[in-house]
Amino acid sequence: MLSFPNARRKVIEIVSALSRERAAAPREHVALNESLGRVLAAPINADRDYPPFNRSTRDGYAVRAEDLREAGASLQLVGEIRAGQDFSRTIQAGECVQIMTGAAPPDGADAVEMIEYTRAEQSGDKTRIHFSRTARAGQNIVPKGSEARAGQTLLRAGARLGYVELSLAAQVGCVRPEVWARPRIGILSTGDEVINAAETPGPLQIRNGNSFSLAAQVESAGSEAVLLGNAPDERRIAAGLKLDALVLSGGVSAGKYDLVEGVLAELGAEIYFDGVNIRPGRPAVFGKCMGKPVFGLPGNPVSTMVTFELFVLPALDILSGTEARPLPLLRAKLGAQLREKPSLAHFLPARIEWTTGEPVVTNVAWQGSGDVVALADTNCFLVVHESKLDWEIGEWIDVLPRRGTL
Repeated sequence: MLSFPNARRKVIEIVSALSRERAAAPREHVALNESLGRVLAAPINADRDYPPFNRSTRDGYAVRAEDLREAGASLQLVGEIRAGQDFSRTIQAGECVQIMTGAAPPDGADAVEMIEYTRAEQSGDKTRIHFSRTARAGQNIVPKGSEARAGQTLLRAGARLGYVELSLAAQVGCVRPEVWARPRIGILSTGDEVINAAETPGPLQIRNGNSFSLAAQVESAGSEAVLLGNAPDERRIAAGLKLDALVLSGGVSAGKYDLVEGVLAELGAEIYFDGVNIRPGRPAVFGKCMGKPVFGLPGNPVSTMVTFELFVLPALDILSGTEARPLPLLRAKLGAQLREKPSLAHFLPARIEWTTGEPVVTNVAWQGSGDVVALADTNCFLVVHESKLDWEIGEWIDVLPRRGTL
């Protein structure tokens, strides 16, 4: 029985080795507006200096700093510059130019004074600007090339494209980045009592929610979910093993009809662990079969969701062409006393709030790992490590956010 950190490390070790053994994964160029969550297969470099010109960071007046060595100076206004507009002349001593944020200061100017510290005075067709404070060279100006130089690598191969990365790629004109093909992940549920979600269940049947939650978790991780239906027969498992990884839910406990591990063994699977010291999710299985990672997750929905985040998610990162993301444990103050047993790591559905100005986490009432109704009212899991099972109000404790809720 492995601890969950050791089980997670084993997954990362084995899937990394499998990825190195595989032939190079296919690459493709994808339209930028369709590449959210994809992993770069080639770096993105700056096509020119950034900014490509000295850029004003404020609305105000472009000046020569030496003209504002003392507060109370006044300068002659000789023009206006908007963002994207050129200014053809060099300003001289005693002159200033009105400038907008994002515009290029004119030749001769080495500072921008904010409009809030100025006053305009009209006299006939001439305007003088009075300045209430001094200026220094470089004030409110971002120099050309200070953010990036032409040819500089801005996003490395292996970076995952989020909204910031998409903005940066667009800025440098990379509208069809080269990315790794998304891993295709087979999802196969089990259970004689499980029926299609669109069907009407009998008194002792349940609809298949795991396939939908697992598909959502797979897709949100940047991979492609391939639904294989329900029942662990060899034909469906063999179909899943033609994909990049296979995730089964249910059928991994020690019951008479929990057959997943046996079916995998018949197919020559090598099992690295078949139990983890956690609740929920203790009977989680991980192995490889026909060179592909295979996960057997417990069938109760909360167990399925927790074990996916702990063990499947890092595997999908590696298969996507990047490093496994670290487990995003946060710390929060405990809002209610805890007394847990047995000596397992417990992942308790909980809510974290900031109503007092600091994070406070409280577990929610639930009926065990089948209670997805309670889970819908949470935004995290409260993590009780097996090394400390008794907790008092106000103690700082680990929290695992539910992806997409915090």
